[in-house]
Formats: sequence, C-alpha cells, structure tokens
Amino acid sequence: MLDQYNPMLVTLSYVISVLGSFASLQLITAIPEAVTGVDRRRAILFAGLVMGGAAIWSMHFIGMLALETDMPMAYDILGTLGSVVVAVAACTLGLAIVGTGEFNADKLLPAAVFMGFGVAGMHYAGMAAMLMPAEISYNLNILIISVLIAVVAAGAALWMAFQTRGHWQKTGSALVMGLAVCGMHYTGMAAASYEMTGEMPPAGFAGALSKEYLGISCGVIAVAVLALAVWVGRWYRQRPLVPA
Repeated sequence: MLDQYNPMLVTLSYVISVLGSFASLQLITAIPEAVTGVDRRRAILFAGLVMGGAAIWSMHFIGMLALETDMPMAYDILGTLGSVVVAVAACTLGLAIVGTGEFNADKLLPAAVFMGFGVAGMHYAGMAAMLMPAEISYNLNILIISVLIAVVAAGAALWMAFQTRGHWQKTGSALVMGLAVCGMHYTGMAAASYEMTGEMPPAGFAGALSKEYLGISCGVIAVAVLALAVWVGRWYRQRPLVPA
C-alpha cells in the first residue's frame, strides 16, 4: 500500500495543537486562582475540554487526514466520538489530580501517567475507528515508545501549565506542547502497518464519516472549542474574585 503525508495538513495539525495548547494554558491559569470549589471544578472542566478537544483530538484526526493512501477509507462514527470522550476525560482528570490543592511534584507523576495513557488510548481508539479494506498491525517497540512519549508529554504539559504565567512563557510552552502532541501522534502512526485484504468492512461505509466530513467536523470542533476558550477566558478575567 502506497502512503505518504500531506505536508500542508501535517503543518495544520501542529498549528491546531499549538493554538489549543495556548488556549488551555490561558484557562488553566484560573485553576489556582479559583476562590471556591465550584470555580475550580469549572476551570478544570473547561481547560480539559479545550486541551483534549482542540489541542489533542482535533490535531489527531487532522493528522489522520494527512495520511494519503491508495485505498478508500472512512471512520466509524461511534468509535470517533468515543475517542474524543477519552481525550477530554483523560485531560480533565489529569488536570484535576494536579489542580486540586497545591501543585506539587508528588501529584505530577500519577497525573502524567493517567493522562498519557489516556491520550495514547485516544490515539489507538481513533485508529481502530478507521474503516478500510485492510488490517492494521503494530510494531510493539514503536507502540511502546509512542506511549512513553505521551506520558512524558503529559507530564511536561501539566508542569508548564501550572508554572507559566507570562504571555511569552505561555507561547513558548504552547509551541513545545504542540510539538510533543504531534510527536506522539506521528510516532504512533509510524508503529502501524497496513495489509490489504480486498474486503470492505461488514457494513461497508454505511453510516460512516467520510474523510471530507471528518475534516469539516474537526475544523468545526476546533473553532468552537477555541471560541469557547476565548469567551471563558474573558469571563474569568472580568468576574470579581469574591468567595461565594
């Protein structure tokens, strides 16, 4: 099977990840500044949604679309939706672990492991959602490396999220976070090999997302999540910090 990557979509996947990372960093600032438990939980939820939905999930599927092959391909809707739930849940719970109480290194390792495995799970769940006349197999060594990258990237992202305050610090951190997310994704893609079977999935592509619709969906979700991040960020900056 011939396959290659569209450089424009690869670049776009990195840009989306950087923008999502920067937006999530803006929202994470509100977590330690929260004056009530409700405020803290709300900030964690919004930040997890932006980090998981835009910085990671949208980047992942744009990266999937960047793979150009010589065979028909579509995506199972339930599997695709399930993968975004995994991404958002992993990021939200990782932020909840380190964002509850004072930030310290003791919380960082378990949060990074949980979040890293969750992000890796999202990646491979998304791969499993691919519908095509081929079977996917994985190089175990490269797969393990991709999971380790996800854990290290999660730890670095969580540390930077709670240690960066200035605009330029956040910009630099977002660039690094975007690179780490893309590194995990494309390493995971490199672990996969495809063997043509000549047989379509049992239900064919009925009820599946085509690559075109998936691309539109990724764009809409990324824009919606980033717009939400901007709105929530402004709301947090304008509201009075008075305990309820």
